[in-house]
Amino acid sequence: MKRNIRDEFTFNLMLLPGMVLLVMFSILPMSGIVMAFQRFIPARGISGSPWVGLDNFRFLFEIPEGRQAIINTVIIAVSKIIAGLVFSLLFALALNAVRTAIFKKTSQTIVFLPFFISWAVLGYIYVNLLDLRGPINQLINFLGGDSIHFLISNTWFRPILVVTDTLRNLGYNTVIFIAAIVSVDPSLYEAAEIDGATKFKQLLHITLPGIMSTIVLLTTLSLGNVLNAGFDQVFNLYNPLVFQTGDIIDTYVYRIGLVQAQFGLATAMGLFRSVVGMFLIILSYKLAARFANYRIF
Repeated sequence: MKRNIRDEFTFNLMLLPGMVLLVMFSILPMSGIVMAFQRFIPARGISGSPWVGLDNFRFLFEIPEGRQAIINTVIIAVSKIIAGLVFSLLFALALNAVRTAIFKKTSQTIVFLPFFISWAVLGYIYVNLLDLRGPINQLINFLGGDSIHFLISNTWFRPILVVTDTLRNLGYNTVIFIAAIVSVDPSLYEAAEIDGATKFKQLLHITLPGIMSTIVLLTTLSLGNVLNAGFDQVFNLYNPLVFQTGDIIDTYVYRIGLVQAQFGLATAMGLFRSVVGMFLIILSYKLAARFANYRIF
């Protein structure tokens, strides 16, 4: 008993720095949620600002910018989830079919590298690539087309967000799918070859059913990110000309809160996103436990 207590104390002591940071930066700041129900005046503070109840939430859903930010967030986030899962699965299947070990490892390393690069750097790279005089427009001109204003076009901005996010996270998701593919029993493939099954039939009847639980798990867990469209990416790529299709909840909160100093409205929008996101995360884990037998507790 004494040894168990000593061992647990050591583990708890290792957790202490993380818990201190969690309390300081995640729990204590939650007292600021009160501002969502106030007309917050910095000079008066939280205790002296007038109480307005749900007026901030009501106003957010009445103004077009607030509603549009929510719609943009859902569209962009869902598109990223679908594209990320589909292309990662296809790339993992294609990579698994490669028999040259050097090419396989090199390809996997190359697609994994962007995951470790911040959006501050990637944003600068993509801005230059998609510039009116950038390499992509030069190629379009060389092929006889007209230059495209990619980053100031409401038609192109959402697809650019989805494509660039998929490219950045392709390697990470691919590793998960490859790990699932490798875990499939090799004897099933051997039996299929003896029966004369082609590679495509093996893919349809062995590989995909064998990793279906992983596909279901990643899909259900992704539901928690429906209201998370990626602040870092959007902030480094967007501009006022694409607010109509590119302004998401996080950038909207940043703009009205820190730039326009409407702290009550910004807190209300952030609280709305957090509450909805919490319920989506709970729902995703419930679905993951039911359909993929995945449990944390």
